[in-house]
Amino acid sequence: MVVYVKPGCFWCSDAIAWLESKGTAHTAVDVFADSAAFDRMKQISGQTKAPTLEMPDGEMLADFDVAELERFLKAREVR
Repeated sequence: MVVYVKPGCFWCSDAIAWLESKGTAHTAVDVFADSAAFDRMKQISGQTKAPTLEMPDGEMLADFDVAELERFLKAREVR
């Protein structure tokens, strides 16, 4: 899974810390450092807010907090 993040974003750093604490495989991509990633985030979510999560199957979750992330992944049986 890819997590599109912005530097200084509390929700982004919180989400990454939570994923790391659970040992969940992910790739964090800084959308300010990578304009193609920013464009991809906008394309899949229709907005520019971070964090945005993109699953390998194309599902996505945009502008979320850890509680929403946990529910999203649990519903998809992702550890």
